[in-house]
Amino acid sequence: MRRALFVVATSVLFAGLVGIQGHTAAAEKTETLMKRKLQHSQKVLEGVAVQDFKMIERHADELIQISKLAEWRAFKTPAYEVYSNDFRRIAGALAENARKKNIDAAALSYVDLTLTCVKCHKHVRELRMTSAD
Repeated sequence: MRRALFVVATSVLFAGLVGIQGHTAAAEKTETLMKRKLQHSQKVLEGVAVQDFKMIERHADELIQISKLAEWRAFKTPAYEVYSNDFRRIAGALAENARKKNIDAAALSYVDLTLTCVKCHKHVRELRMTSAD
């Protein structure tokens, strides 16, 4: 009986550790992805500031590619999907405005993109707080 109890307890503990490690690995992937997103966003801002349309377009396109990665889909809520779709749409408009060499429209797209990021991050924080409760 003790042996069976020990086996069950060990199995539960091991499963929990594997789950934590899997969660940690996913969290690390998401963190790396968000750092890349931030770096490209900063390059877009630099491009807007110095009116470097190639830089704006290249980094807006990189943002779109990042948003298509599986790791991007950290949450499966309707609001998260809306934010993700808005992010891709606005990043596409940003790249298009750069191709058209329209700095004013590119700057506005950058602001829209940033606001979408802020709203989404707020949503994710609220989800995490709710799940922690």
